[in-house]
Formats: sequence, structure tokens, C-alpha cells
Amino acid sequence: MRRLLIPLLALALAAASGARAADPGADLLAQRCAGCHALAGPAPQTLAQLWARKAPDLFYAGNKFRAEWLRAWLQKPTRLRPAGEFYPDHVRRGAKGDEVDATTLAPHVALSAADAGAAGEALMRLKAHDDLVAAEKIEPGTISKSMGEMTFDKFLGCMTCHEIEPGFGGASGPELYTAGQRLQAQFVASYIRSPQAWDPKIWMPNKQVSDANILKLVRYLTVLSKEPGDAK
Repeated sequence: MRRLLIPLLALALAAASGARAADPGADLLAQRCAGCHALAGPAPQTLAQLWARKAPDLFYAGNKFRAEWLRAWLQKPTRLRPAGEFYPDHVRRGAKGDEVDATTLAPHVALSAADAGAAGEALMRLKAHDDLVAAEKIEPGTISKSMGEMTFDKFLGCMTCHEIEPGFGGASGPELYTAGQRLQAQFVASYIRSPQAWDPKIWMPNKQVSDANILKLVRYLTVLSKEPGDAK
């Protein structure tokens, strides 16, 4: 019996090792991403949990990001949130009001091309909110930059928290001049419709934006991301 158990144990260990090797992307996420990012839900359920969050949740990355952008960004990451994940942790009083204290912001780790590909594939499999994106139907079309910016800034006040070009706009939310390259259109529409459906305690207000204006914003961000010098 003992002679039979030893080879069976060896086979079990080999199978487990093979399973791990078969998904290097998941291993990368566990080793290099899970320290800051949540790879499984739920999103923070209290303000204390929200304020303690180190980096954006990734358990719905496959519903959120564009795969080609994600692979490229993981190799050469740039700052997407001018004031980090939680704005009050990274600002100081300046001569003209709050200023971002860049010394408090840590750079994002850069991956090799192979690791970025593996991690990107693993991230794109994380789709906790298929139901939310499936509810959004984006009709093809475009919008003039002036009309889009009027909706974005004058009508809805989005520039209070978001930049539409480097250094122009608010810093408490992610920049949006690369959003058209970075984010799936259905995610953008769904998040505008109900930020709290994705992140229950997030400070972004639900402004009850109409379907027509949601479509204008999605199209505007697409136009914006194609402008030379803005899209990175």
C-alpha cells in the first residue's frame, strides 16, 4: 500500500504544480497586484473601507478595460489619478488652494512584455459585473468636441473632479483624456448611470444623467482620446 501511495502523491503534486504553471497570469496577479488591488469582491461597504483602499478594485477589470490598452499600460504605466486613490491623502495647502503632493505618490510597477500579456489576460477574465455592462446599448456615432465639452463641464460639472487634458480639470478623480482608449464604452455608460452600482460608497454623485447625455459623454470621451498630445 505504501508503495502505491508514494507515486499517487507524486502525481497529485505534479498536477497541482502543472495547474499553477498553466495560469502564470493569475500567479502574477496574486504576487504583484493583490497587495494593493482587490482581485475579488465585494467593493468597500463602509466609508472606512473606502478610505483605506490603496488602489482601484480589479475584480471587474474585464468589464472595465480595453485589453490592448491594458497590456501596453502595464509595461509603461502612467499616472491615471493625479492625486492618487484617495485625494485627501495626497494634497497639501498651497498658495492657491490644495496642491497635489507628488512625494506621497508611489510609482506603479512596470511589467515585462511577457508578464504584461499574462497579467492582462488574467485581468480580462475578471468580470464580476457582466450584468451591468450587458444592460448598456451604445449606438454608433460621434459628437463635436465643443458640444461634448459643454455637456461634460457646463451641464454636468464633471471637470470639477476630472482632467480633460494634463493639468486642466479636477484631481480627485481619474483623468479622462485617455478614457476612450482605456475604458470600454459600456462600462463608461454604466458607471455614469450609477456609480454606486459598481462602488457603493464612492463619492462620485449619481446625477441621474439621461440616456441622451450618457451617450454624449461616451462619444465625447472617445473624441477626446483621439486628440494629439492628450492620448497616451
